[in-house]
Parts: sequence; structure tokens; C-alpha cells
Amino acid sequence: MKRLIARMSTMLAGVALASAALTPQAAALSASAPAPNLAADIASRLVPQTVSADATDYWTPERMRDAVELDKIELSRLPDLGDVRVGEPMSVAPSPAADLLRLPRLLPGLGGGGSDADESTGSPWTDGGDVVATAGRVFFTIDGRDASCSGNAVTSENKSTVITAGHCVKYQGSWHSDWVFVPAYHDGKAPYGEWPAASTHTTPQWDASEDINYDIGAAVVRSVGGQRLTDVVGGQGIAFNQPRGQRAYAFGYPAADPYDGSRLIYCAGTTFDDFLFSNDLGLNCDMTGGSSGGPWFVGFDPLRGIGMQNSVNSFGYVFLPDVMFGPYFGDTARQLYEDVQNR
Repeated sequence: MKRLIARMSTMLAGVALASAALTPQAAALSASAPAPNLAADIASRLVPQTVSADATDYWTPERMRDAVELDKIELSRLPDLGDVRVGEPMSVAPSPAADLLRLPRLLPGLGGGGSDADESTGSPWTDGGDVVATAGRVFFTIDGRDASCSGNAVTSENKSTVITAGHCVKYQGSWHSDWVFVPAYHDGKAPYGEWPAASTHTTPQWDASEDINYDIGAAVVRSVGGQRLTDVVGGQGIAFNQPRGQRAYAFGYPAADPYDGSRLIYCAGTTFDDFLFSNDLGLNCDMTGGSSGGPWFVGFDPLRGIGMQNSVNSFGYVFLPDVMFGPYFGDTARQLYEDVQNR
């Protein structure tokens, strides 16, 4: 999987980027209240990044099929590591440290499988259930190029909230434009329509310095045909401050070889802590570029396709090609969700 390289402000090395109702019991999964100034800090950064009204007209089936995974677009420049070109194959300016990095999983990548599958490192999801409708592909333009990521509809007060990765809404200081969410995307088809973002948001840490530990994004999408998103596709629950080392399912729409972004893919296994440069969760998973922003679930029921979202596909290391990492959903993620869902 291709991975987009992100800066880690306090670390010498970089890393490469890549329906259940929310019941009171689920909400209670959050272990502690955020620091008093955290809400104000996040709210101050919730600057609406609007999408043009004709975004859905822009995204024709042909454009969606041709949109490349974000890590194929030349985006990044790392201090002391030289220029980074995202492409196939990955090309990095000469630097021993840079050679250890791999581009992140920026675009939708999801592996799905049967209910009898105990483990998966990247298989088509064939079991159906709510996740088929809540998960989707995200499309946007960046530097005049058409690109994609993954995302997931969650239960929210506004019934219009999509959770994705931070780099799927903003990267290198620029907010993406023409941002739309296509739930249940399949080979250019949008069975539940295209949902343009009214605004996109991220955490203060990703906004300020692209801190990989907080690579979390959200979008509030517009109503379509007089209906709101989760009234149409349902919404998955979301949980924060969960124990580490749990069994998890990860979904996305990987678009780089051997995938083509046309269908939902999933991975399943037990998570572990990143033992290198982040505080993120790791999962054995070979989803490629395009899977970024796809949801991770704990307590996932493969027969019903429902669970509690507790991370997103974020990044990977070049020397660990079959491992995906996702940010830990703690107090910052919770505050972002609480602020956005009321917009």
C-alpha cells in the first residue's frame, strides 16, 4: 500500500500516511472528560471549509473511476529528508532516513469477508450488513487533481456527520475542495447518492502541525433530496478511550494495486500499539492507497455489519508493508465529534 509521509514534530523520523445507534451506554464508553480548554481550542479551529454547490455535478461516474489515491499526487516536503514525490513507484530524494519511510494509506481501502473469517489482511467484504451502507468512498480535488479517500457515517445529532482521516480533508496547509461522500460506492455507482460537504473539520493538532497521532477528520454533509445522511444510510456508533489490544475490523476502498477502488475491502485481527514513532494502534492489513479514512470498529458484529468506530486508516511504515496504523480515539477525537455533530 502506498503511504503519504507526514511530519512528526517531536520525532526525528517521519511516517508514511495511507449502523448501530449511539446509545447512552455507548456514549459512556468515554472514560474521562476533556481538559477544560480543549473544547474551546478545537471549536476555535472548526472553520467551515465549504464545498461548491455543484460538487455533485462535478463528480461523474467517469471522474470517480479515474480519481487516484491521494498518495499518487505530489504533495509533501519533509524537513531534512528532501522532496517526496507520491507515485508509483515511490520516489524519495536521497536520504537514508527517507528510505525507511512509506507513503500513508490516504485513500479509501476496505477489506471485507465472510462471517466465518477470523482474520483478514485485505479481502472483499461479502457479508453485507449496515457497514455496506455507512462506509463509503470520499472524493475531492487537491491542487487541481481528482483524488479519493474513505469515510464512514456515524450516529450524530445533525444526522449528517462523516468521520475520515485528517489528511482526507486538509493536507500541507490546504483544505481539499469539491468534497463529496459516496456511501456504498461500487465501480462508479452511487446507490445512495452523492453527499457534498457543507464543511470539513480536523483536530487542532493536525490543523497546526499535521501531528500523525491526531490524523482525524470530519465532514458535515448537506441534505440530499430533503433527507439527511443517516436517515438514508444509517449510522455506526462511535467510542472513545477504549482499551487497547482489542479485536478490530477495518474497512476502506483501497485504490492502488492490487486493488482498484471499486469495492469495499476489510481487514480483521487484534490491534497492537505502534512500537516506533506514534501512539497509534496497529493492525495487520495490506490495504493500499485510497483506504485512508476508512473506519475501524471494535465490538463488530459481522452478521449485522455494525460496531463502534474507534479509529480510521491513517498511515504505515515502508519497512512494515502489511501493517496499517490508525489514531487512538481519545479526548481530542471525542471533542471533535461532539463539536461537529452539533453543527
